[in-house]
Amino acid sequence: MRLQQESPRQADVLALISQLDEYQAALYPAESNHLMDPAALEPPRAHFIVARDEKLAAVGCAALVPHEDYGEIKRMFVAPSQRGKGVAQALLARLEREARSAGLSALKLETGVSQPEAIGLYQRAGFKPCPPFGAYQPDPLSLFMSKVL
Repeated sequence: MRLQQESPRQADVLALISQLDEYQAALYPAESNHLMDPAALEPPRAHFIVARDEKLAAVGCAALVPHEDYGEIKRMFVAPSQRGKGVAQALLARLEREARSAGLSALKLETGVSQPEAIGLYQRAGFKPCPPFGAYQPDPLSLFMSKVL
């Protein structure tokens, strides 16, 4: 598996993001989906990391959006056929390295309460529940998490 910073606006990556959008739409109403447009994930606004398999197919993606003193994780997704192979853990570790390199003091994220696999991944990586941050408002379908770096 290869991880590298790439544009989110490539056909195979946009297909992954589309799968993520469909998955989220099936779980949550529109007002509880906090989707970020792929165009907003281009440098310098974000670090967008793509995981590619041995055939160079995009199998996962995730973004780090820097804020003043923390980085927000957005658009984390692994193709269903690739789950359980360590792709999500590798993406998360890469985002953490990017955040540390950028001098950020914490990572924060919003995920949905109906995604136990994602919640477990973040908990195993040391994330803890936190209050809503940035422009987020309390939402019973959202779980906010943070990790001090």
